[in-house]
Amino acid sequence: MRLLVGSVSGKRAVFAVDGDKAVNLTEAVTGIGDDLAALIADPSLLEQAQEQARELARGAKGVAVSDITPALPVSAPPTIICLGLNYTDHIKEGGYEIPDYPALFMRGQQSIMAAGQPMVRPGCSDHLDYEAELMVIIGKGGRHISEAQALEHVFGYTVFNDGSVRDYQRKTHQWTPGKNFDATGAIGPFVVTPEDLPEGASGLKIESRVGAEILQSSNTGNMIWSVAQTIATISEYTTLQPGDHIAMGTPPGVGHAKKPAPRWLKPGETVEIEIEGIGICASPVVDEAEIGREAAE
Repeated sequence: MRLLVGSVSGKRAVFAVDGDKAVNLTEAVTGIGDDLAALIADPSLLEQAQEQARELARGAKGVAVSDITPALPVSAPPTIICLGLNYTDHIKEGGYEIPDYPALFMRGQQSIMAAGQPMVRPGCSDHLDYEAELMVIIGKGGRHISEAQALEHVFGYTVFNDGSVRDYQRKTHQWTPGKNFDATGAIGPFVVTPEDLPEGASGLKIESRVGAEILQSSNTGNMIWSVAQTIATISEYTTLQPGDHIAMGTPPGVGHAKKPAPRWLKPGETVEIEIEGIGICASPVVDEAEIGREAAE
């Protein structure tokens, strides 16, 4: 099932999507609410939502997807855990050694925004970079989850642009500053449940681009640590909660490694991240100063 959280005429709801049409699940199923949190928490609601999606596929009247303004799939994810260095060629282009253990870091809620919302280049740096990533949304929580059972804990998959301010990322051995600038991590717009994708969302083309310029092009089958391995590893040290987000790392082709000169994102551009079978996450790039001027007007 393909899900979309967004607004029509200023009212936010959860939609099931089929092609260019969507059905409003918030109106059709009592208790769903206006983001995916209730669906994640209550499997019975998910079953009712799937029935509504089947009705849409059978020709029921729906809303045009183009009329929906995307919002975050989960408005306040409990935890956002990101995996770095998960594609061999990306590790090499960054000058790192291939690690024996996943490089894990966290992002805060202020750093993320919905697909379609502005990606903000901060006033203190012009080294804004893109990273195409698969993102996992946890359904069933747990601790000490085995690799064999890990995929049973996945609610769905979405697209993530792990926007990074590279000079701040490299100020310390911890990547936190460069990975947590406000409004640099775009999520969505679509969430696809596991039955509609290959196991572990493996084998999917993943790409980033600005206009006709292809920046990254790879396949999720090239990940070093699979979704199942990553969930098992993270749950060794922390209890995963329903609604947690896990970003699965980026393939080669990031801007800071481009030759002969880095390729930073610039205001006025729109960066797109596309994952086969899931969708496109597009973000217009704006300067922080422009945001400030708009707020003052």
